[in-house]
Amino acid sequence: MAIRFRLGLIINPFAGLGGSVALKGSDGVAEEALARGAKPKAQLRMQQALDVILPHQDKIEVITASGDMGETLAKDMGFDVRVVHHVFGKSEARDTQAMVKYLLDEELDLLLFAGGDGTARDVYSVADENMPVLGVPAGVKIHSGVYGITPHASGMVVKMLLDGELVSLMSADVMDIDEVAFRKGTVRAKCYGEMLVPAEPRFIQAVKMGGIEVDDLVLSDIAAEVIENMEDDLYIMGSGSTVAAVMSELQVENTLLGVDLLQDHQVIGADLSASQLLDMTKEQSVKLVITLIGGQGHILGRGNQQLSSELIKRVGKDNIIILSTKTKLKALEGRPLIVDSGDPELDKDLCGYYRVITGYHDYVMYQVANPDLN
Repeated sequence: MAIRFRLGLIINPFAGLGGSVALKGSDGVAEEALARGAKPKAQLRMQQALDVILPHQDKIEVITASGDMGETLAKDMGFDVRVVHHVFGKSEARDTQAMVKYLLDEELDLLLFAGGDGTARDVYSVADENMPVLGVPAGVKIHSGVYGITPHASGMVVKMLLDGELVSLMSADVMDIDEVAFRKGTVRAKCYGEMLVPAEPRFIQAVKMGGIEVDDLVLSDIAAEVIENMEDDLYIMGSGSTVAAVMSELQVENTLLGVDLLQDHQVIGADLSASQLLDMTKEQSVKLVITLIGGQGHILGRGNQQLSSELIKRVGKDNIIILSTKTKLKALEGRPLIVDSGDPELDKDLCGYYRVITGYHDYVMYQVANPDLN
């Protein structure tokens, strides 16, 4: 009998719950997020990754936890599943940690887990230095370098391993932020350690570069360009310091780590959830103003899950306005901007070249091109 690929599988069912309802995370607020109408998406994100390796399912043994932590999805997809940890009631961080502890004795080829930075921390707290891991991005805040750039990208890396391609391992940072401070508008990030991940830079995200832009003159120039061209449309203002510069120039309140809605240079909705944005932009002409995450290049799907795929389709590709300093773009070293909307078909449609505003009457043509979708 041929030796099969031993794939550890962990899903944090509550990962990302707080994003669409403007809670900016899920740690400790899962019940509140569900009460606000949030829909769990971690299962779908993991399914998108596993879809890539479905043709190889006869070569794979999935070792996982019961129910929503992995068993249900893997069995429904037709994988051969062995359950080594049973969850009673709602899964918690300790279940992830217990699962990793069991997997230490399984001589895994890879541990694939779906979650955010909190989940990565839970895995790291138990995993040893020799356990190869890979994250499927499903959380709100993903600063860690242990995740694929999209769920499909994570699946592509597993496929490379199954195809016998030479894939090296590298150490990547496990990062996390204080969600309580984050909800108050403060980013307080910390590196907790490193884990081994496949060294495939096309598909594995870089660690987020933190910090506030210090070049106020450049930000003011970008803001002046945006404001000069504002029309009578509704403007959805995304998160981040570059977009915040536009709000500052307009002298209106801004949710640094949330999404606001403008009309006639005035805020008509602050720190809005996905459902609120859909309600308030119905049958309206809408533009979306966003910036990229420094170091990673993501413009959608990291910290702005309020921008749902339905909303982005409503806005349309031609009405997406991207802002960035040239310093941020240069730091990408030629890597494209990335969209991870949760809808792979939409992500493909959004690929192409965009005119990025980099100053007053100053633009750079830059590509959005998810490497795992090309």
